[in-house]
Amino acid sequence: MGAAWLPVALLVTGVVWGQEPKQEKIPPPKPQQQQEEAPPEEDESLKPKEFGFNPLEAERDIRIGNYYFKRGKYPAALSRYQEATKWNPNMAEAYLHIGETAEKMKDKTTAKQAYRKYIEMAPDSKDAERLKKKVGRS
Repeated sequence: MGAAWLPVALLVTGVVWGQEPKQEKIPPPKPQQQQEEAPPEEDESLKPKEFGFNPLEAERDIRIGNYYFKRGKYPAALSRYQEATKWNPNMAEAYLHIGETAEKMKDKTTAKQAYRKYIEMAPDSKDAERLKKKVGRS
């Protein structure tokens, strides 16, 4: 068994002794600028989201919001519906869902604002008359 270790020992010592010690190269300090720049964000999830017109993302957020709504997770649903309006500001359906979710969360102010926006965007919809009465009386 001792003879089997001999080639390994020779190989390791040859590799270790054959290498020169590494010296770290430290870059010279940069002159201080008057205004320091923020380092680039490494974690993509921490970057603020940039929204552009994307109806597919808006539809996706509506579907996910509906999933949360059906399970009673209203804050998560509300967040998804609001994100849908950022992807597609002209999506009336998202405002209707925001209003319904805000009502479940007992947030009447947000619900009224969302319903008003929905009525403004879809005045001929089947829900418009019912929502006009709801917004008018509260």
